[in-house]
Amino acid sequence: MAKRPLLNEWKALAIHYGTAQRPVSDLVLEIDDVHDSLSRIEYFVWLIRLEDRLILVDTGFNADEAAARGRTLLIHPVAALSGLGIEPSDITDVVVTHLHYDHAGNLPAFPNASFHIQDREMAYGTGRCMCHERMRRPFAAEGVVDAVRLVFQARVRFHDGDGEIAPGCKLHLIGGHSKGLQVVTVATGGALLVVASDALHFQRYLENDNAFPLFADYPDVIEGYKKLRLLAGASGLIIPGHDPEVLRKFPPLAPDMEFARVLL
Repeated sequence: MAKRPLLNEWKALAIHYGTAQRPVSDLVLEIDDVHDSLSRIEYFVWLIRLEDRLILVDTGFNADEAAARGRTLLIHPVAALSGLGIEPSDITDVVVTHLHYDHAGNLPAFPNASFHIQDREMAYGTGRCMCHERMRRPFAAEGVVDAVRLVFQARVRFHDGDGEIAPGCKLHLIGGHSKGLQVVTVATGGALLVVASDALHFQRYLENDNAFPLFADYPDVIEGYKKLRLLAGASGLIIPGHDPEVLRKFPPLAPDMEFARVLL
């Protein structure tokens, strides 16, 4: 597919690829109302363009995983890229913020990419914590195996804490939700963008230090909010990982591209 002219009109996109309606108790640790109502959670991957680099932050899930977990796949992430005029082979870097099923599916689809993963996330997803059902629940075994295969293909760039992908694009270890969870900052055009992924599921958590009720280390989740605020500073923008508000706050790239929301 020929690249569309719109490809040059953005620097960072949130790609909305999935959705689900879940009980509120599935989405927030502390709730005021004991009567459990339903709420919506949205699923995103993020695309960053920096000169000759196309950086994909997370790779989403596929139809089989969506069916197994009761999620709705609105558009396969690879199909969304194709709709933008981007082939999987065009992606130069994939940041795996963590190895949960909704962030690390579809890894083999990107044949030319280098994959950026934290040391401790790989250790967590392949280590003794996975012997416990509650801890391994958000992981998909095949997705973790795909990540291991990439290691043996010498295509994984491991990070031990904060690091850099390219000038203007950095990684920051947060942990908490998963032991090696990392976030991405992008500094371009005078704006600083913090792609928080699951270091912040919903923006409202910052108001009351609430949390998603699934985590590897609760104190690290709450301390992670402090790091997000510090990274963003007074004028930066924090993008939560699953918030429906993203769809209301950021415009679509084009009328026929509701799935692609312009962040920068």
